[in-house]
Amino acid sequence: MTSPRTPAAPGVTEIDDEDLVVGMDAATVRRGDTVLLDAVEWRVELDERWVVLGPNGAGKTTLLRLAGAELHPTSGTVFVLGERMGRVNVFELRTRIGLTSANLGVRIPGDEIVSDVVVSAGYGVLGRWREEYENDDTGRARQLLEQLGMGPLAGRAYGTLSEGERKRTLIARALMTDPELLLLDEPAAGLDLGGREDLVTRLADLADDPYAPASVLVTHHVEEIPPNYSHGLLLREGRVVAAGLLDEVMTSEPLSETFGLPLTVERRGNGRFTAYRRD
Repeated sequence: MTSPRTPAAPGVTEIDDEDLVVGMDAATVRRGDTVLLDAVEWRVELDERWVVLGPNGAGKTTLLRLAGAELHPTSGTVFVLGERMGRVNVFELRTRIGLTSANLGVRIPGDEIVSDVVVSAGYGVLGRWREEYENDDTGRARQLLEQLGMGPLAGRAYGTLSEGERKRTLIARALMTDPELLLLDEPAAGLDLGGREDLVTRLADLADDPYAPASVLVTHHVEEIPPNYSHGLLLREGRVVAAGLLDEVMTSEPLSETFGLPLTVERRGNGRFTAYRRD
């Protein structure tokens, strides 16, 4: 149930857009004297697929934590799924968000069965805590694992999986609750070439699903961007360098500014990007 809205304080922007999934106005995050995000303006709407790209320390994970209702801004306003951070029960809000990250992956016991890793997301826990689950839940978990090519491994222990298989299991888990927003924090990190290409293909398939939620993918590498993602945001030192349609953002000039190097960016005929340093 959506909580009643409290009128905005004087000077505070109130966002009112039923298609808005994430809205940030001058969102700033500080830790002591360090500015992690600096006056970020950002809008994610229904059916959009965003990639957030930037170097290490750019603020990408901090941005994702704001969008995932895991962090409050030091100043500015953040709205997630129609709710303003600071005026909503974040524990309830998080149930509407699917998240996959390396931090989550290392918290899963190695002996946990793959199907239980996925189905337990529907109960808000990391491991099996019941002898039996509802048939609808186990059926959905199986369907998601099949969709991500993990069906034959549903009975395996999580700790025996390859890195790519673990990533796909975590994505299935993130989708288990039928979220309204899907957040993918560097899902291809640590994968070899084959694992990366398999994952990018599966993410593209998910993005093509008309029932898929709005999604945000964080990465360091343009090669990891699925070809059908629609929008891009570039971050450097906590500030937005560029944000908008992917074809307009993922170009040589803004990417060079983002990474502090003279880069050439090309988009191949299959929709995938590549980048290399200019001599």
